[in-house]
Amino acid sequence: MKKNKILVTGGAGLIGSQVIQDLNEQGLYDIIVCDHLGTSEKWKNLRRNQYLDYIEKDTLQKYINDPKDFFKNISHIIHLGACSATTEKDSSYLVHNNYTFTKDLAHIAVKNKTSFVYASSAATYGDGEFGYDEIISLEFLKPLNMYGYSKHLFDLYAQRTGLMSEITGIKYFNVFGFGEEHKGDMRSLVLKGYEQIKNTGKLNLFKSYKPEYKDGEQKRDFLYVKDASKITLFLLWERKTGIYNLGRGIAETWNDLAASLFGAMGKPIQIEYVEMPETLKAKYQYYTCANTNKLMSTGYDQGFTSLKDAVTDYVVLLGKEGPE
Repeated sequence: MKKNKILVTGGAGLIGSQVIQDLNEQGLYDIIVCDHLGTSEKWKNLRRNQYLDYIEKDTLQKYINDPKDFFKNISHIIHLGACSATTEKDSSYLVHNNYTFTKDLAHIAVKNKTSFVYASSAATYGDGEFGYDEIISLEFLKPLNMYGYSKHLFDLYAQRTGLMSEITGIKYFNVFGFGEEHKGDMRSLVLKGYEQIKNTGKLNLFKSYKPEYKDGEQKRDFLYVKDASKITLFLLWERKTGIYNLGRGIAETWNDLAASLFGAMGKPIQIEYVEMPETLKAKYQYYTCANTNKLMSTGYDQGFTSLKDAVTDYVVLLGKEGPE
């Protein structure tokens, strides 16, 4: 049986739906999409894509428990499915969904000599005490929330067992773009801000509680979803194993992002700095910036979309189609 199908988990999500769109643009349609649609509206992300079949996460779990022939004709697995809520408090659920599921799927992929790319997260770096470089020993990292720790658990496991030499992990930084409406409170500030500005003419940003950062000057490595997808597929096709940061390597402020958003919408800048919820204060990252040296060493040379251009492109898409 010829191995020619691509399995994309989390295929109805922000990055997953863009990955499938890009696969379609490369002429690839033998794609099996896996997700958990539930009662959310993320099914709408599937409408723009072409694929062979759709299965729910529970069905894939059954195949993992009793593989039979399902995985024998899978040539590539892009594992993006996870609970990505940084505020999720059910630690057992996160461990099962983000760690155990990934571990089982990775072992099947390696056993079948199937290319395997999975989503880790910049949240694994915690407060950035040791920087944001893949060469940092994983044992030193202390994620600030259980979501980040659930991702970190698999990174550690893959390193300790030698799996990492046969698979590809991607630490995505702050990804935003069309296809995130279903994420609720986990939506990017670009989408939340778009809606706020459209309805009220102003944008709320969290105040800073560290003297070294003025209000709105907290910094993030913002990454457009189109770049996230493009580089994910680059690493997949080139079969670059190991773990890679995926960010632009540029830290910009929330105020920078706000200025790009107001500019793209043709509105005057009006920002109101508001109190941060107490539940977030101890878990808030004030600065993230990917060290991209390892990514650049792979030969990737297609660059990144600037924050201003990415926000403008996103706003145009929202204006054409509206939040999904």
